[in-house]
Amino acid sequence: MRITDIFLSIPPLVLALSIMAFLKPTLTNAMIAVSMMWWPWYTRLIYNLTRSLKNEGFVISSKIVGASHFHIIFREILPNCSASLITKITLDMGFVILIGSSLSFLGLGVQPPTPDLGTMVSQGSKYLPDIWWPSVFPGLAILVIVLGFNLLGDGLKDLFDVEI
Repeated sequence: MRITDIFLSIPPLVLALSIMAFLKPTLTNAMIAVSMMWWPWYTRLIYNLTRSLKNEGFVISSKIVGASHFHIIFREILPNCSASLITKITLDMGFVILIGSSLSFLGLGVQPPTPDLGTMVSQGSKYLPDIWWPSVFPGLAILVIVLGFNLLGDGLKDLFDVEI
């Protein structure tokens, strides 16, 4: 968990930018950079959920009955963590899209001719303020997508009644 704490101390965009500075700007490398900055949050969430669930009655009952560690982890603890995990994934999708668009805007993400909203905003910003639509509409698309994922995550949180 100390390595996780070290990764959590670095701001996510700075970590992604530093990783992308060493790698060739491609979609695969952008996904690697985003994964490298996001894994500590999921590690911390699963660690804390597992620590709180390991002393619950159903886990202790499984141990008493003689269930294997594999059974306890994958049949008792993991299903009870899945609601929180799915909620966090949907809430984080908006942030992942923002980070990916930021990397593409700076020229460190997906490269042309592959279409990307961050690249479209970057190329459209050359013509501002006279020709505003090539930059504004991809920016609005990013806004709508991020808002949609956040509303989906909020709805799932209410559905599962999970506190994160």
